[in-house]
Amino acid sequence: MSTPEPPSHGPLSSGDPLGQTTHAETTHAETTQAETTQAELSPESLAVPDPSPASGAASPPAASSSQAWLQVFLTTATTVFLAELGDKTQLAALLLSAQSGRPAVVFVGASLALICSSLVGVLLGRWLSRLMAPEQLERAAGVIMVVLGLWLGRQAVLQLAANHLQAGPALG
Repeated sequence: MSTPEPPSHGPLSSGDPLGQTTHAETTHAETTQAETTQAELSPESLAVPDPSPASGAASPPAASSSQAWLQVFLTTATTVFLAELGDKTQLAALLLSAQSGRPAVVFVGASLALICSSLVGVLLGRWLSRLMAPEQLERAAGVIMVVLGLWLGRQAVLQLAANHLQAGPALG
């Protein structure tokens, strides 16, 4: 009884009894098999899908799920970072750090405050997303931002007018 020989990677590897498989066909088959094996072992394919999808629809593929997570993370981090630059919160942290002389304590306190404030926003956003369609929520947020901008602009103009009236006419 003879033992079967392991398949070789030569011209007879495809099982062609006449050995007429070309090197290019064999190389293509090996490459395709290697790509399939890599795809099966990729981190995206091994990811566990979210067990609780928001709707009854099927979960998206793992690769798009990790890309979606990264996109949401980077968008959130960038948006919040840019929104906070020059914001009242940053200016308050700057002043508190300068006054107290303890920048590390101010940093920890401001960071915790921002985390708590963000948590309120996330929880409120999740609750509102159950009540409103995403387009309505986006439109409402836009209207609120415009109204707040107009209100703050009005307050600034009133303050400037009050300061101008107190200072009196400018000396020429």
